[in-house]
Amino acid sequence: MLSFFLLQVTNATDVLAMEPEGITLDLWDLALKGGWIMVPIALLSVIAIFIFGDRYVALQKASNLDANLMNQIRQNIQEGKIDDALVLCRSTNKPITRMIEKGITRIGRPLNDVNAAIENVGNLEISKLEKGLPLLASVAGGAPMIGFLGTVMGMIQAFYDMANAGNNIDVTLLSSGIYQAMVTTVAGLTVGIIAYFAYNIIVSRVEKVVFKMEASTTEFMDLLNEPAS
Repeated sequence: MLSFFLLQVTNATDVLAMEPEGITLDLWDLALKGGWIMVPIALLSVIAIFIFGDRYVALQKASNLDANLMNQIRQNIQEGKIDDALVLCRSTNKPITRMIEKGITRIGRPLNDVNAAIENVGNLEISKLEKGLPLLASVAGGAPMIGFLGTVMGMIQAFYDMANAGNNIDVTLLSSGIYQAMVTTVAGLTVGIIAYFAYNIIVSRVEKVVFKMEASTTEFMDLLNEPAS
């Protein structure tokens, strides 16, 4: 009995040893199985990453402003040092200071003209801050659609192979089309989701910078409205 048990254990071990190891598939292999449709999806991912990085750095620089800057500008204007105030704005070179600089150059004119000049510069600065956002939004909406296009193409390929196989249908025969269908869907959705969150992050940061611009403009206009001492 003992010898029979040992024989069964040995046979089971041999069978397990003969079983193939688990098949692993890395991301590169999956991307290749997605077919040529993965190329535009990859390009859209690169575009999204570039726009997000570029805008994030630009907005970070635009929002970093010395808290004492407006006090220095106020002091220079009150003391009649207009040129010093202009030099201070130009040396800082940020959207907010470029708006204030335009306002300083209009000192002496009607306040409505000063405010209009500042608003015009502000609109231009906001347009610069929002550079690339429409394209990033297009990536967020377009990448999943391209992925779904790959899904449809993959399923068409799978059904085409199935029709040509006749009665000799094999799972491996359909695998290429199914791989393309699933991989492109995942890739498109992944890029679209990342681009969507990136777009909203950039939009929220733009709004914060715009709020600071409006607050600084209001403070500057209040300075001009102060009665002369």
